[in-house]
Amino acid sequence: MSGTLTHLECSFCGETQPADQLITTCPSCGKVLVARYDLDAASRTMTPEAIRERAWDMWRYTEILPVLDPVNRVSLGEGATPLLDAPRLGDEIGLNRLSVKDEGQNPTGSFKARGLAMAVSRAKELGAEALVIPSAGNAGSAMAAYAARAGLRACVLMPADAPEVMKAECAAYGATVILVDGLINDAGKVGRMAADALGWFDVSTLKEPYRAEGKKTMGLELAEQLGWRLPDAIIYPTGGGTGIVGMWKAFAELETMGLIGSERPKMIVVQAEGCAPIVKAFEAGERHAELWQGAETVAAGLRVPVAIGDYLILDAVRESGGTAIAVSDADLMDGVRLMAATEGIFASPEVGAAVMGTRQLADQGFLAADDEVVIFGTGSGIKHTELFVPELPVVDPNASDVLDRVRELVQRA
Repeated sequence: MSGTLTHLECSFCGETQPADQLITTCPSCGKVLVARYDLDAASRTMTPEAIRERAWDMWRYTEILPVLDPVNRVSLGEGATPLLDAPRLGDEIGLNRLSVKDEGQNPTGSFKARGLAMAVSRAKELGAEALVIPSAGNAGSAMAAYAARAGLRACVLMPADAPEVMKAECAAYGATVILVDGLINDAGKVGRMAADALGWFDVSTLKEPYRAEGKKTMGLELAEQLGWRLPDAIIYPTGGGTGIVGMWKAFAELETMGLIGSERPKMIVVQAEGCAPIVKAFEAGERHAELWQGAETVAAGLRVPVAIGDYLILDAVRESGGTAIAVSDADLMDGVRLMAATEGIFASPEVGAAVMGTRQLADQGFLAADDEVVIFGTGSGIKHTELFVPELPVVDPNASDVLDRVRELVQRA
């Protein structure tokens, strides 16, 4: 059992590159490089029977993962997240077969753990000693954690208004944290300059080939959890879009290996109304998305005004018969509360957007009541508690009417 990585291929111009080098984007056109494997060889050992005997984590699909020597795996137990039935949320939305893939149960509290575990592991394998990343929060904390685990130096460039918890988390892992007066793309600009000047390796979203390989394990796990088939629709809160790109690639690889058929779920992008470049491009019939001016949303992970993988996201949405929609900040906050109150899953604001996007599509009839729908809960709400703390009542335990007061509050709720 070993990896079958053969080379890298540009997703835009098709030029190939050797996989035995630290590399960011295509040297010829600057677009996204993707990892390619000998899938015939992989299929001989990566069978359902063999996989069942392996540890329940994201590394169980080793034949089509890029880390060639297991000693270079930098792991905190990422992957293997539950696929939870959500019948009460489904009743509220109008869907009979709704599930949530709860990525908030990953180390560092989000799906970013998958991508950064893979990127850091492969960077280590190829000789990197220091890493830099621009991040709105969760990616930075994941990179800092895995860099600490690997013994590598880390620098995180974050917008100054990134969540305070995530700034503290990155610093606790020993990363150099630098705040940038601007958005994630501005942090990326500073990160590229720092990488060039200091010789550090840049692990920005889709600007190196291996974060997507970690993210694709969400699609591999989903297929396995459903008995080697796929649902009717996947709802995905989308900023940089690596998850959609990775999963779409995973499904193609699984089909080539004979593990699934040709059926595909509708890939559905949900963004915030204050930053919806992919939605705008989808509606306009464009393959590339323009820079979104004045991006603003409480969902930090959705505040991505430009994505290098825009064409890959839009290709997946269109090829699958999916769609792209935007929701308001007020709605996405309600979505967080709705899922928490109905299913006991306290998720991030980005996931709240996915919940309310799902409701919109069910109301419009784009999703049928009996469609099998999976919402990707990309992060935990624990890091965002400051957004959800209500004004709470206080009672005097020594007051003569304390019990009456408690009854009143319970009845009012």
